[in-house]
Amino acid sequence: MANQGVNTGRRRFLTASTAVVGAVGVGFVAVPFISSWKPSARAQTAGAPVEVDISKIELEPGMRMIVQWRGQPVWIFKRTPEQLGALSTLDEQLRDPDSENVDQTPAFAKNPARSIKPEVAVIVGICTHLGCSPTYVPELQPQPFDSEWMGGFYCPCHNSRFDLAGRVFQGVPAPSNLKVPPYHFIDDTRIMVGVAPEEAA
Repeated sequence: MANQGVNTGRRRFLTASTAVVGAVGVGFVAVPFISSWKPSARAQTAGAPVEVDISKIELEPGMRMIVQWRGQPVWIFKRTPEQLGALSTLDEQLRDPDSENVDQTPAFAKNPARSIKPEVAVIVGICTHLGCSPTYVPELQPQPFDSEWMGGFYCPCHNSRFDLAGRVFQGVPAPSNLKVPPYHFIDDTRIMVGVAPEEAA
């Protein structure tokens, strides 16, 4: 007698509704859990590698991208053939033209352009004098601070100057070239900052 009022349709509806609500609940729990596997902002600041899409600078020479790695600004920019040609004319004006300081230039970047691909520069944007961030002045034309300017970086704090490979000029306060961080190309449009080519192989 007691079972005569049971509605099997309603029971099926309640069972299905409970299953759907349970699945949605699992989704809400799983998303933050999976997201927690990604490196945190603190971990990235501490040195986690940073993947960078450089497709925009591939299309726009002269454009500079700035990404953060280990709490430092890393400049990524594309040099034109004219800018690359100018680099070889500056050696006599530079303090370390061959990038002998291994603390500033890893082995994979020990070349005139201080990069893996000559046209793409990857440089830590911190002046080696007092830690200022120099101004990007890519134009190959006279400037108020240098009448024979061939492009590069100028630190207005104490007048330090660097060429477009980040090499420091003689007679300025900065003692060494701008640092080249470890990095490698994942493919033609992506760079991984924080991992050198030999570590990625």
